[in-house]
Amino acid sequence: MILVAALILAACAGRPGPGSLIETDATAPGARTHEILIATTRKRDTTRGSLFSGERGGGLDHAVATVSVPPDHKPGAIEWPSIPPGDPTKDFTLRSAAYLDDKGFSAELERQLAKRPRGKREVFLFVHGYNTRFPEALYRMTQLKHDSNMPSVAVLFTWASSGDVTGYLYDTNSATIARDSLERTLRALTSSSADRVNILAHSMGNWVLTETIRQIRISGKPLPARKIGLIAMAAPDVDVDVFKAQLRSSGRPERPYVILVSRDDRALRASSLLAGGERLGAYGDEEELAKLGAVVVDLTAVKGDDAANHGKFAQLAQVAPELNQALQSLELRQQSGPTETTLDVVGNTAKAAVTFPLKILTAPITILSRR
Repeated sequence: MILVAALILAACAGRPGPGSLIETDATAPGARTHEILIATTRKRDTTRGSLFSGERGGGLDHAVATVSVPPDHKPGAIEWPSIPPGDPTKDFTLRSAAYLDDKGFSAELERQLAKRPRGKREVFLFVHGYNTRFPEALYRMTQLKHDSNMPSVAVLFTWASSGDVTGYLYDTNSATIARDSLERTLRALTSSSADRVNILAHSMGNWVLTETIRQIRISGKPLPARKIGLIAMAAPDVDVDVFKAQLRSSGRPERPYVILVSRDDRALRASSLLAGGERLGAYGDEEELAKLGAVVVDLTAVKGDDAANHGKFAQLAQVAPELNQALQSLELRQQSGPTETTLDVVGNTAKAAVTFPLKILTAPITILSRR
């Protein structure tokens, strides 16, 4: 419980609250703006600078926001303004935001997809995790989009997290409630003119994702497989036995899940104490997961920017195009077991245990996969 208390103290320090998303027309040379589409189960908050709260809404809602990233942004970080609306020369700032209905969301999605050439119309869907306030979800999505430098249309799925470290049970229930809305969102994205939809879920967002995928399979109305790209699960706060049972019952996925794990994740350690059961994101038997059809990326050797070592995935956004390309162009080989390989990439050394060649990694990451 000492660990839980320490994480509570760390989580309460300097976080954005209601009123922190005040729009500004101020610009800065070298700053870049990003349009973010939003699908959410949160309740609208019409208080100035808020947009959505941590309360549950009546169903699926939508919005669109334009966020500016400062010219001297550090990859993996979010430069929060000390006082809203912030200074665009050094802070993330909100340029504009508006609510959308279902038709408005679809129209905005198509407008953004039409800016991209046919064959390269991709969507990047991000599902955040536990203890996440709306401004944190929006700016994290923006950071991932900016650092990855990928031309995908960015869609944030934000469920009704209380944004309070003491709200674990509330968040678990909110995540479970969000399954139908995530299914609707996935069906909207895959029925659009998008060529491919790539998905990244973090922490408890993986509970929403895995439950939604299971729900879609049970429905007998699968998503078009040709449109589903990479499915990455970062620090998944999911009971490992539940996940293994889901994989066994549904069979090996057509496209393997990419699971980002780290054995030094203190937040998942605390989650194990609160929920009981080992968490998937801190699981030690990568080979068992690989046999079930997953690609496991071990980030234990990567130095985290947060005290809990729970947000390492954000640091990898800057190499997302290379990592995504490597994972999607893997040449599978039958081998008796994992092999150890050392790769020197962009001046860094990555130690990889692989059953097929992974060519591009720019951090000390161990990768294990088997099929």
